[in-house]
Amino acid sequence: MARTVFLGTPTSAVPTLHALASKHEVALVITQPDRPRGRSKKPLPPPVKGAAQHLELEVAQPESHAELLETLADVAPVDLGVVVAYGRIIRPETLRLPESGFLNAHFSLLPRWRGAAPVARALMAGDSMTGVTIIVLDEGLDTGHVLTAQAVDIDSGENAGELTERLARMGARLLVDTIGPYLAGELEPKRQTGDGASYADKIESSDRPLRSTDTIESAVNRVRGLAPDPAATLNIDGEAHKVLDVTRAYASPPQGRWQILERVPVVGLADGGIELISLQPPGKKPMSGAAWARGRRERGGTIG
Repeated sequence: MARTVFLGTPTSAVPTLHALASKHEVALVITQPDRPRGRSKKPLPPPVKGAAQHLELEVAQPESHAELLETLADVAPVDLGVVVAYGRIIRPETLRLPESGFLNAHFSLLPRWRGAAPVARALMAGDSMTGVTIIVLDEGLDTGHVLTAQAVDIDSGENAGELTERLARMGARLLVDTIGPYLAGELEPKRQTGDGASYADKIESSDRPLRSTDTIESAVNRVRGLAPDPAATLNIDGEAHKVLDVTRAYASPPQGRWQILERVPVVGLADGGIELISLQPPGKKPMSGAAWARGRRERGGTIG
């Protein structure tokens, strides 16, 4: 049994924390500080904090790189650090603290989609395959030596939330199964090459809008890649709606227009139409496109 520290923040990191705690000692869980969320802007704990408290594990929430270094130094010695979606670059002096360094489960087949949003970018690019890669962290951005990887096909219609959940479960098993052989020196870390490297930049507000100049394929991929959160947006008659699910429509209004066709809303794009299967109007809860259509007096309008 190894003495470990775990660094992670969102829901996607929780399966690995549970798997790690079932097989090894977790001396400390480190996560991001509580942040304001929701309409109330009340500071709420990250999901990993709640999971750690449920497991009765000690939790720390350092605010800075210096505080992170100090926090890890205080818990030393440890055999290994484990990182899943922590949300902060770990500096070289911190990487050196655990005796065997840090292992990271990254939700892509490296070097494809290094960076902050690998699942979203894979879907937005229309990739048909992705996976999980276990690497030894170095000071670069997901450039560490590879220990193992597992590929999966992306299911048709699968969105970022669904795919992330699937990869999180798979990554938890893969990482925890890797720890023993790695610490025993039975795995040879393999250097990544730069061939085929791509970067999964953080999702920005500029990534979200759907536009009338989009193709059907690009619009569908954008919606899948951003659902359920933060979600693609569509300006309908001057109001920004979140768009959560769409599909290719068999009939289409003119480009730049929306219409209710056979009781469902359809949007005209550059090469045809998409049906709005699920959307969220401003200030309201998510609803089906058919329910949204029933609540509209007008039968059509413009999109931004």
